[in-house]
Amino acid sequence: MRLAVDVMGGDHAPDAILRGCVDALPDLGDGDRLVLVGPSDIIVDYLKERRVKDDRVSIEHASEVIAMDDTPAMAVRTKRDSSIVKMSILGSHKADQPCDAVLSAGNTGACVAAAIMHMKRLPHVHRPGIAVTIPAFHGPLVLCDAGANPEPKGVHLWQYGVMCQALAQHMLKIASPRVALMNIGSEEAKGSDLVKEARNLLRKTPGLNYIGYVEGRDFFDGVADVIVTDGFVGNSMLKMAEGMGSAMMKAIVSEVFSIDPDLGMQLEPVLKQIYKKNDYHEYGGAPLMGVNGVCMIAHGSSQPRTIRAAIRNTFQYVAAGVNEVIVKRLGEVADVAHGAVAPVAGQEHA
Repeated sequence: MRLAVDVMGGDHAPDAILRGCVDALPDLGDGDRLVLVGPSDIIVDYLKERRVKDDRVSIEHASEVIAMDDTPAMAVRTKRDSSIVKMSILGSHKADQPCDAVLSAGNTGACVAAAIMHMKRLPHVHRPGIAVTIPAFHGPLVLCDAGANPEPKGVHLWQYGVMCQALAQHMLKIASPRVALMNIGSEEAKGSDLVKEARNLLRKTPGLNYIGYVEGRDFFDGVADVIVTDGFVGNSMLKMAEGMGSAMMKAIVSEVFSIDPDLGMQLEPVLKQIYKKNDYHEYGGAPLMGVNGVCMIAHGSSQPRTIRAAIRNTFQYVAAGVNEVIVKRLGEVADVAHGAVAPVAGQEHA
């Protein structure tokens, strides 16, 4: 399996990305390969300094970088030799030696734009969405969309529910994932026309365990396995949850040690274990659901361990064959959304 990694993407690139790739080498099988995409001189110097000699690592030179504050669509069109664009081309079927998956912690909008432009979309998919696995007390939770599509249509949210059902079944091993819609209340009369349209589509989808609306306070209560929302709300919720989780852990640790330092020392292993279970760095990247290939998007603040986890999760995602399941499933339920949106034309299929 071949994975292309954008070494210039992220707040701590390239060092954190390259170190994460090197740290991930023991996790790879003999047939696995990492293709490091970025300025070859930087990559070569880094590998030499750390005396890394591994024939499972190769370099794809890219002379340009898309910055985190660049305008995504414009940057993808104008910076054609950027690491994000060249990575996406490697993940497409038009590459001379295509990769099975690509990974970046760079500009999310640019990653989405480049993936759609070069990798195209899977059959039946209208708008790809980012599906983030979030650690929770009752088990992992899938949130989609986490930022790819801030102004979706109802049919897009419906497809996110169907696609993430496949993700939860085949990656998280949940037999019948409970799919819910984020709303401002659980009552059927509440919500925007967008939410109600998505609700109607999800409700009449055969084989989908749709359980209705959930509110923000239900997020970590284990009432659902998949929560669907638009990219604006999803991204905001995700970052709020990350910040709140970190703040709560700091508050608990501070309070325990201030009351009884000895008790704090006794509880330290427990607190560290709780933190690890709820640390997004342990979950690595999030798949851009619906592109014709595998594109994993990691957190912009990714550390080496984030990248290592993302590489591990990417290989697992490819091996699980989630895309094949999505294509089959969307084909089976296509009639549900008949008339909700015009047919998708001009897509390139695998």
